[in-house]
Amino acid sequence: MKLNPESIARASSRHPWRTVGVWVAVIAASGFLSATLLGDALTTDVTFTDRPESVQAQELLDELRGDPKFSEFVVVVGHGITVADPRYQQFVGEVQAAIAALGPDKVRFVGSFLDQTGPVSDDGMTALLPVTMANSDLAAASLDAIELEAAVAGVAHPQGIDTLLSGQATLNNLYQELAEETLAKGESFGVIIALVVLMGVIGTVVAAVLPILLAIAAIAVAFGLTALVGLMFDLTFFITNFITMMGLAVGIDYSLFIVARYREERVRGADKLEAIGRTGATANRAVFFSGLTVVLALMGLFFMPNTIFRSLSTGAVLVVLVAMAASMTLLPAVLALLGDKVNRWRVRKHDALNNVDRVGGFWDKMSNAVMRRPVVWLLAGSALLLAIGVAYFQIEKGFSGVSTLPDDVEAKQAFLILEEEFSGGLGEPIEIVIDGAVTPEVADGVERLLAALAADPAFGPPLGEPETNAAGDISALTVPLAGDSASRVSVHAIERLRGEYVPEAFSGLDAEVLVGGYPAFSVDFFEDVDTFTPIVFVFVLGLSFLLLTVVFRSIILPIKAILLNLLSVSAAYGAVVLFFQPSASPGWIQWIAERLGFIQVESIEAWLPLFLFAILFGLSMDYHVFLLTRIREYYDRSGDNTEAVAHGLRTTGAIITGAALIMVAVFGGFAAGDLVMMQQMGFGLAIAVFLDATIVRSILVPAGMRLLGDWNWYLPKWLQWLPKIDVEGHSAAAAGHAREGHS
Repeated sequence: MKLNPESIARASSRHPWRTVGVWVAVIAASGFLSATLLGDALTTDVTFTDRPESVQAQELLDELRGDPKFSEFVVVVGHGITVADPRYQQFVGEVQAAIAALGPDKVRFVGSFLDQTGPVSDDGMTALLPVTMANSDLAAASLDAIELEAAVAGVAHPQGIDTLLSGQATLNNLYQELAEETLAKGESFGVIIALVVLMGVIGTVVAAVLPILLAIAAIAVAFGLTALVGLMFDLTFFITNFITMMGLAVGIDYSLFIVARYREERVRGADKLEAIGRTGATANRAVFFSGLTVVLALMGLFFMPNTIFRSLSTGAVLVVLVAMAASMTLLPAVLALLGDKVNRWRVRKHDALNNVDRVGGFWDKMSNAVMRRPVVWLLAGSALLLAIGVAYFQIEKGFSGVSTLPDDVEAKQAFLILEEEFSGGLGEPIEIVIDGAVTPEVADGVERLLAALAADPAFGPPLGEPETNAAGDISALTVPLAGDSASRVSVHAIERLRGEYVPEAFSGLDAEVLVGGYPAFSVDFFEDVDTFTPIVFVFVLGLSFLLLTVVFRSIILPIKAILLNLLSVSAAYGAVVLFFQPSASPGWIQWIAERLGFIQVESIEAWLPLFLFAILFGLSMDYHVFLLTRIREYYDRSGDNTEAVAHGLRTTGAIITGAALIMVAVFGGFAAGDLVMMQQMGFGLAIAVFLDATIVRSILVPAGMRLLGDWNWYLPKWLQWLPKIDVEGHSAAAAGHAREGHS
């Protein structure tokens, strides 16, 4: 038996209970793996796999200080009560004692103004209790931070005194909590909308529920596989959000196309198993190649030398592969068991699959209208997308720091007090590391550097004297930033420190000075993104071109598909900038963004453009492959390019639109959370899919194919040796339809 989508579908349908049993066992095993292993595999840490300056600085710091420790801050706020009040002093002493009572295995140090180890604000009403956590592992420190919060809350607060907590471990807990809330919201919203759309498109409850169940199964298995991968690599905790988001989107889409094609073949008169076989030769084949383009696009992110890109890419690749496998094996088996019961519980008399070959419907009229004036429609559609995409040239890239969190979050309130009364960057300071003997000349260089920093308002006063190791060849100076360490002001401050202050202060000295710490990490991340983006683009575009050339045996269609996808991706970039970056958008768009609950920020997530490119390029190719396979199928039978385009659009228009609405709903649900990074990602994906399924698929594709005519299918003679991997599927479908025509 040849191993191809058709033979796999036929084999699964001949042995349905065996196939379903295997999948049930796989899902159960995956549930066990995710329950026992997944939690330990996830982290908020983002690490580099290369060695930029911040990593080199951290290696020297580890040699100087040992394992890094996480800092927490208890902010004590008096309302009309100062630190001179005995009640204030007694309360601070009790808090300090309660924290110390957690033990040295959880808390290494806790200070306060009582022993001159904690600062007090100028007005005397706010005191800072710095806490050094004992565990160097962020996950362990985060668990300890929960106990720290409970210990502080357990101390009786006098009237007029409040406490707030902030710090790396506390923020880690907060981000995970907000991510889980976003996950729950996105899941519920996406599933509900998906069910409504599916029932509207397919018309029956059973057929509408099937794609959702298949998507959930794919997500469950992907979680289990992710847990196994997590045994070898740390994965960002956002991977669970992304697996769920992508799993619902592609899992429902793939299943929808297969269920729709199966019911279409049944309408044409094929018996149950033959309908499944024909579906395997056409829709399953399209799922395989479209899924493959998504995977290839996502694999481009592995070139990025940091764990956030590789983690998210890993999760997405796993869930897409599982969704493909479930759609091509489990779904045919379930359809074989259900048969015509898939049409039970009809919710509308007519649906998109009745009269599948009917000419004159909305999509037929739409495609013919576009092809009658292809130049006008092509220019108008392209101009609209380009107009939206222009905003991308005003983008400011950065990270969303504490200041972008909702105002009612305690950690943000603590941060704002830290920023106003002390220094906002205390929790994530800059580490200036000197690798070399501390000679008098080097000491003079340190003084020159301190003078430069003191004259720059972006930097706070140094946190203590410089540290030096016993050998006297490594020293470090800790300097906080004045504001949010993730802000553009802080990023520019790091660039000045590295590019101006350090070279000027240590010019001609025999010492290497490195700038590390989280703010420097951010700058290195931006530089990596700029460096590797062209590589990712070339990889994704190149492999996509090769794959589509082989699938459609044309060099024109791949070029056109790539250009159109780049157009929709650029429009998505521009839309994200317009809706999230006030400096680049008019007031009326900001008003809409605020009504939608979007957080307005000074910069777009630095990882987002490249990430969106990979995801959107793959997802856009999904619809392109589904549409073009249908067009190619008809063209192989008729040889009429214009009628093939009209046929492809009228037979897939409703299904593609429904699938796109589902994706928009799923991605939109994730954009409704409180984390600005998730808002930007969800909105960017949603708007791109919407534009792609409407402007690109409904206007630009038919207009472009009408203008090109038979040139759409041009393959040079010197490429005729390429394998005809799609012929069997098209031939099978054509033969089936021909048999019907002669019966």
